[in-house]
Amino acid sequence: MTVRMLFVEDQPVVRLGLASLLADTGVQIAATATSGAEALRKIEELELDLVLLDVRLDDGDGLTTLARLKAERPGLPVLIFSGHDNPTYVARAVALGAAGYVLKGTPKGDLLTAIERAASGESHWTREDLRRVTSALASPRNDANIPLTRREQEVLKLLVAGDTNKRIAESLDISYETVKEHVQNLLKKVGVTDRTQAAVWAVRNGLVN
Repeated sequence: MTVRMLFVEDQPVVRLGLASLLADTGVQIAATATSGAEALRKIEELELDLVLLDVRLDDGDGLTTLARLKAERPGLPVLIFSGHDNPTYVARAVALGAAGYVLKGTPKGDLLTAIERAASGESHWTREDLRRVTSALASPRNDANIPLTRREQEVLKLLVAGDTNKRIAESLDISYETVKEHVQNLLKKVGVTDRTQAAVWAVRNGLVN
């Protein structure tokens, strides 16, 4: 059976590399997209078995695109393809309904297995993936009415995007120590113990995608 796949990736060299890797296999790259907006258009135009989605795109966070894809086509499997082994990304991908999370550089045979399993409607989450994020997925309470300051909301958005405290400080033009203080205040208010749990809480309460 041929798997018809939409590959969402903004780096030309990665698109070319994957096309070469999948040549003469049962996986066909039916189309590519370089942004979330383009991906959303193409899932309406094409008959597809799977979307392979980069976690970072030119027009923003690929996991936000995941949320929109699942809202538009809930039955279409989406497999995350990432160069970032980041537990916050993994936890968000699980919470948003991805079929699995595959790292760039995964051996060809393992990548093909992941694509074929996801396209057939199976989950490709490994026990290790789920073990890493079990506490994050189980702990956050559903309560979107926790009062956050404007700055805490800004920090939360960047934290959910997987940014480090250093990057958050640079983005908001505030000190590293101030970011640490905001993050600790966030964790205390939300009632969680780490930033991955805070990210899942934000996703589940619709504060971010």
